[in-house]
Amino acid sequence: MGTWHGCDGYISILISKCVSLVQTRGPASVRAYACDVYKSLAPLMLYAAILVVVVLYALTDQLHDFVCRIFFPQYHYPYTAPFALIQVLLNILALLGLRSLGLVQLNTFSWRLAERLMVPAVCGAVQYVLAMWAKASAHSGLYPLTGRLLPLFTLAFGHLLGVRKPKSAHFTCLLTAITFTSIGITAYDGVYNMELLEYIYSPLSLVLHSLSLAWLSKVAQIEQRNATTSDLYYTLTVTQSALLVLLCVMHPDTPKAIAHGSWHTLLFLGYMLAVLLLGSVQIFLVGITALRYSPLSAALLHSARGLATPLINLL
Repeated sequence: MGTWHGCDGYISILISKCVSLVQTRGPASVRAYACDVYKSLAPLMLYAAILVVVVLYALTDQLHDFVCRIFFPQYHYPYTAPFALIQVLLNILALLGLRSLGLVQLNTFSWRLAERLMVPAVCGAVQYVLAMWAKASAHSGLYPLTGRLLPLFTLAFGHLLGVRKPKSAHFTCLLTAITFTSIGITAYDGVYNMELLEYIYSPLSLVLHSLSLAWLSKVAQIEQRNATTSDLYYTLTVTQSALLVLLCVMHPDTPKAIAHGSWHTLLFLGYMLAVLLLGSVQIFLVGITALRYSPLSAALLHSARGLATPLINLL
């Protein structure tokens, strides 16, 4: 009881001080003081928000990898093109749901924007399939190892495409040092049992992903006065879904994806739903970050866990 009365007395003193501040300085002075405090804390709040987003994305990525390591080997279900298609369709449904709730304003599909976004749409669609293939078939870790080069490749493509102002030399050197240190630590521990296709798919996925992010940001920079971020992303996902539907129709293994599924098993459906939802969230966050901020920010968001984990384990 004594502790409670002490806390109550402290709160009363704090309230009386606030009241006296209002009485002596007036509401205008208090508002000005609050604005000054907010301006001083705004950068700290921004960095805290960025850190929270990166940590949440890293946890989502870790959970997605964990579920994939269980689902694909256990059920022998390596049909990656339908997975990529459903992930993109989930993002379209999410955007339409947000529009129906009045949270996002979406214009109708624009063929002009689709033409501008054709290159990142094609690159992104193929990269989604390659990423799912890596999670379903690869066991050596070569794909995530080359994926750590994504920020550097994105920085290079962004420079070639003239996306915003280039980063300083100090930042580029620091990023290069962190990247190759992380790769060196992992390579020293050992990367074994690499499949032949990994030597082709891993570099191809890296190039396609970095080019897609840089081109997305370039289109957003050009269309910043004509289209919103949500319109650009909606057009991108609709274009990608059409391309992935065409790929699924042409792929000879697509009928097997229906025939070989354990659709009567709730565990199979639960794992599949987790893989699809977590993957679609990652795709959404990376795409929106590239359109709204910069390709390098999106690449760092995607590669943060892979870059940081070896360094943290070393410490």
